[in-house]
Amino acid sequence: MTMRLIMILATIFIGSTAVADWSLENDSSDLYFVTTKALDIAEVHQFTDLAGRIGDDGIAAVSIALDSVDTGIAIRDERLREMLFETQAYPESMIRAEIDMNIVEELLPGSSASVDITFTLDLHGVEIELNAPIIFSRMSDNVLTVTNAKPILVSASSLNLSDGVEALRKIANLPSIGSAVPVTFVLTFVRF
Repeated sequence: MTMRLIMILATIFIGSTAVADWSLENDSSDLYFVTTKALDIAEVHQFTDLAGRIGDDGIAAVSIALDSVDTGIAIRDERLREMLFETQAYPESMIRAEIDMNIVEELLPGSSASVDITFTLDLHGVEIELNAPIIFSRMSDNVLTVTNAKPILVSASSLNLSDGVEALRKIANLPSIGSAVPVTFVLTFVRF
């Protein structure tokens, strides 16, 4: 091989690893939401099956398997799947955003940056835009965590879920179920 060819191949290899995609590590990621019932009883729930990536172009996508809802009570999980999320028709929710990758690439291991992000939430056949301050933390050269700096409020009415919330309220014989839920997350992305 000529020295020129070796240099070209080295440049391609080094360049491709520097801009490799980041893949979501499900076992190290959490997405929680809090519901309120009977006016003042708050409970924390989660989704356990997440997948996603951040491309080298800054396009980020995270999918949430709605069947993975975990409230700690099996019958409630079943009711959420069938009566609220209608997972037979809408098996997943998608979050999409565009990230300035310069911010991520400039972070040194052990450092973080807070950035206001606009993202799209696609749930139950409806897309809405939300804004949130997001913290990017570089844990190491190849590990990045993405966390919301404050809870994100998601309204049932904005996603055409009000009828499902009311059906849940009736079947559980509750005086009320809150129609807005705060959502928090810690997502871990790795690149190889």
